[in-house]
Amino acid sequence: MLVFRYDKTFEGLLSALFDAYTLHTFPDRLIGAGDPEPLFTERVHEIATDAAHAARVWRGLGKRLRSRARSMLVYAWHGEQEGSDELLLRCLRRIFDQDGGVVSDLADSDMKALHRLALQVSHERERLKQFVRLQKAADGTYFAAVTPEHNALPLALGYFTDRFADQRWLIYDRRRNYGYYYDGREAREVCIEDDRGMIADKLDDRFLAEEERRFQLLWKNYFRALAIPERLNEKQQRRMMPRRYWKHLTEME
Repeated sequence: MLVFRYDKTFEGLLSALFDAYTLHTFPDRLIGAGDPEPLFTERVHEIATDAAHAARVWRGLGKRLRSRARSMLVYAWHGEQEGSDELLLRCLRRIFDQDGGVVSDLADSDMKALHRLALQVSHERERLKQFVRLQKAADGTYFAAVTPEHNALPLALGYFTDRFADQRWLIYDRRRNYGYYYDGREAREVCIEDDRGMIADKLDDRFLAEEERRFQLLWKNYFRALAIPERLNEKQQRRMMPRRYWKHLTEME
């Protein structure tokens, strides 16, 4: 069994594909750094992530696929499902071997799975855009915690930088322990090791700006006054607004 070990990045996956064509052999398995080798492994090939090699593969995909189809590959990568990197490698190989039209072959189980995963990530991105609630902290920074099922925050970053371009904010993925801080000019990825108890589902009252506390109280009162208890349909509510987002929403307290 031939195994490729790589750094579990999209650029690393493209570098793995480049090496596979260079070696004229494709791996049976992909593993990350530190992962145990599968049983019956005969050889492990170490992939050195190379930006030039990855860019060459990406340009090759551009000649075979429309931009929407290439974006689908990126979305599927952010799905983070077990075995999705091997699924992507198989699909990429078929695209290069048989040209780009094969991405529409939904009779193929791999292509069908690729489309399904990309669609799930796309839906997660839209939910982030809909349900992220920024809270104003005492220092004037706006904060929101998220726990998306898929790693869709990077895909929604452009929306947030456009929508909230005039304020400082931090949107933090608690499930993956990283986020993006926007200083009014650019967004950069951050990982907070010592958060002094601030990084929670919602900011604690002691960290909130006074006007934010008043606004949240006003919003909760408005939400309760507007709701009609007799028409409450929690099943439909969960369908339209996944329950994992409720803990971040002021109105759901």
